[in-house]
Amino acid sequence: MERHRIRRLRAALVALTATGGLLLTGCGASGDSDRGSSSDRADGATGFPAPGPDRGTGEQDGDSPDDESREVAPSPDHLSTFALDVDTASYGYARRTLADGQRPDPSTIRPEEFVNSFRQDYERPDGNGFSVTVDGARTDDEDWSLVRVGLATRGTSQRPDDRPPAALTFVIDISGSMAEPGRLDLAQESLGVMTDRLRDDDSVAIVTFSDQAKTVLPMTRLGGNRDEIHDAVDDLEPTFSTNLGAGVETGYATAVEGRREGATNRVVLVSDALANDGDTDADSILERIDGARREHGITLFGVGVGSDYGDALMERLADKGDGHTVYVSGADDAEKVFCEQLPRNIDLTARDAKAQVAFDPETVADFRLIGYDNRRVADDDFRDDRVDGGEVGPGHTVTALYAVRTRQGADGHLATATVRWQDPETRTPHEESGQLESDSLDHSVWSASPRFQVTAVAAYFADALRRGDDRWAALPDARPLDELAGRADDLADTTEDRAVRELADTIRRARHLAD
Repeated sequence: MERHRIRRLRAALVALTATGGLLLTGCGASGDSDRGSSSDRADGATGFPAPGPDRGTGEQDGDSPDDESREVAPSPDHLSTFALDVDTASYGYARRTLADGQRPDPSTIRPEEFVNSFRQDYERPDGNGFSVTVDGARTDDEDWSLVRVGLATRGTSQRPDDRPPAALTFVIDISGSMAEPGRLDLAQESLGVMTDRLRDDDSVAIVTFSDQAKTVLPMTRLGGNRDEIHDAVDDLEPTFSTNLGAGVETGYATAVEGRREGATNRVVLVSDALANDGDTDADSILERIDGARREHGITLFGVGVGSDYGDALMERLADKGDGHTVYVSGADDAEKVFCEQLPRNIDLTARDAKAQVAFDPETVADFRLIGYDNRRVADDDFRDDRVDGGEVGPGHTVTALYAVRTRQGADGHLATATVRWQDPETRTPHEESGQLESDSLDHSVWSASPRFQVTAVAAYFADALRRGDDRWAALPDARPLDELAGRADDLADTTEDRAVRELADTIRRARHLAD
């Protein structure tokens, strides 16, 4: 009886929040329009288009992130190529760690995930694919500028019938470490609310794992079965060790068995990723389920939880599983993940998306891509559609930030950014490009548009956490944490964005720990 009373309360809560949007239709409006985008079709682009596979040597996979050839490209190598990535877990976990009074391990800091944690102002395309925005601003360091490459997909629809049905296999960690408050209990509450918001023609399967994995609910339609799904979620209890490999393998097997034609099929892994039993190697785990991933198009969405969190393993699983990863530290994060981010990863607008930025050697002396260390792609593979890229859904923006040193007195064309992707249904490749000229650079990073400044603050903050005072910085003109916190406060006032205010608070916590 108590369980049914809780469900009635939960249903009332859902009714009150229904105007915020259904889980799989988006919970907010798409981003603001961009004030200065330049975007052209790649096959009609002018200036300095991305060369074909026979030009440029590029940044090769497997290089060390700290390798000098990687940080500052020599002048003859004017290309930078990477797979798109919309992960945000690194920033979320850093926030949680700093809130707990500890400085995050530099190995968990991925600058691109800090940058991509904040809303952007890029213009969005009408259909599938991307818009391309390229802008930049000069730093106080002589001849160095920050160049922002912004990619955006179409906005998410607010109408529930505008998407295909979803077939979601939730793989839930019930190991002993998940007993900590804010882990399994948070996952249960989130899944309970999600179950009430899904459409009747959606389906859910539930797999649990501790020392072994078990399918506790096969693929089940929501219509007429919500109580059964609630029972399966409410009965979860933590126990034993963490055999994450068994959980992922059983999860994919369950997803394949319950795969629905015409539906969006996804595996959603909810775990602290502290694997200590069975196979703990990401490559080995993914190799065993590679057929399900490639043949059936079932991708992985990782939701990380817990103050102790296996960041490297979860991130590797998501990358190799053609998916994404986020981190949840509390109820607000859970609402954002299950109401905003998960919907964007349910439907796809682009498969195997890659970006290539061609810097003009006549005007650019050196450049550094900030982050994306494990997403680099060989330049020759940009137009090789057999090479994996990133999967991107509606409502996403992807930002790449470059530090660029221009030649003294250089004037004219600086860079062309091109994104290439495959249609999610037909696998037909498409490209879109954007240009940047030297006279389009803002005179200062701190007089650029507010969203550009947020991008810069997030990147400078990640750089400070990643490298510390005793290592060479990837960004020019490194800024002290006090200054970054103040700028974030001002930007929070300007943008009226709570996430930017939280960024200011997080930077301030890092500053106090540095004393």
